[in-house]
Amino acid sequence: MPVRVRSWVRRRVEAASARGDSGMTAIEFVFLTPVLFFMIFATVQFALYFFADHVAQAAAQAGARKARATADAEPGGWRGEARDVVDSYIQQLGPQLVIAPDVKMLQPEQNTVGVEITARIPTVFPGLDLTVHAQSQGPVERFVQEGEN
Repeated sequence: MPVRVRSWVRRRVEAASARGDSGMTAIEFVFLTPVLFFMIFATVQFALYFFADHVAQAAAQAGARKARATADAEPGGWRGEARDVVDSYIQQLGPQLVIAPDVKMLQPEQNTVGVEITARIPTVFPGLDLTVHAQSQGPVERFVQEGEN
């Protein structure tokens, strides 16, 4: 039985070399490996970008919530408190993911406040420079006694 298997294998190898297919698998591997690695790195970069975008958006929303709640009580002090909340969120969720955040406090109208964040993110491809941008704003919360306007 083992002799029969060996002769079958030898015939298959001889047939493959007669067709000229010798080494095709190695050549296919050489061409497809870089494509496979690129697809893996692109998937990782895609995930990094969207996670950083979500972190920046969550930080902007938290800062805007704090600004909306404190802007009426403290006319100028809300900026510092909102900035502290933004920094805290970024440190908790992604300090290595949201790099050098530029945080701006917005007050486009008298009764509206908000937060805008622009930051760089880490990349797996050399020379690629990606940034995320998040903005959140809303009306200032104002609490009045019953009967007041």
